[in-house]
Amino acid sequence: MGHYLDIKVLANIEFSLKVLMNTLCGKLHRILTQLSKGDIGISFPKYDKSALHLGERLRIHGSQAALQNLMATDWISGMVDHVYISKILAVPNYTKYCIVRRIQTKSNADRIRRRYMRRHNLSEEQVTQLIPNSIEKMLNLPYITYKSGSTNQIFRLFVNQEFVESNLRANDFNAYGFSQTSSLPFF
Repeated sequence: MGHYLDIKVLANIEFSLKVLMNTLCGKLHRILTQLSKGDIGISFPKYDKSALHLGERLRIHGSQAALQNLMATDWISGMVDHVYISKILAVPNYTKYCIVRRIQTKSNADRIRRRYMRRHNLSEEQVTQLIPNSIEKMLNLPYITYKSGSTNQIFRLFVNQEFVESNLRANDFNAYGFSQTSSLPFF
């Protein structure tokens, strides 16, 4: 993770910052799924948990070779008029570190009930009594809205970015660029 590049989303009257960031992250997810090496992570330098805001900047971390390989693809086509892309740069010395994780919760009682009905062969009334609406938990975190490539369903991917004491290097980033255990430089 010695190198990075920044992509700044340029909001305009046609598209909001949120729409453009969702599109950018969706395109990145699709190419990371194809590359499937786990050596590229992402962070959000202007992340603000209290304001539920990811910011206008996406930072992509990796080795110089991994970032060059990523940018050699045409993954960002269609967005070049809506973003500013920096050069690939070396991470500065004396940085802080953060972990960027996906946070999931069982937040949809209807979906949980349908699944329970299929697995246990129960009626809708029985499952409604077993699983009340009060089990729903709502997350108070910034999120990215994705459209599933396999089911075409739209879902929210909640993002928690937090500082850690030291650099934890495992390079086990998923196809969203997140990791439960690997840290990224933050500056």
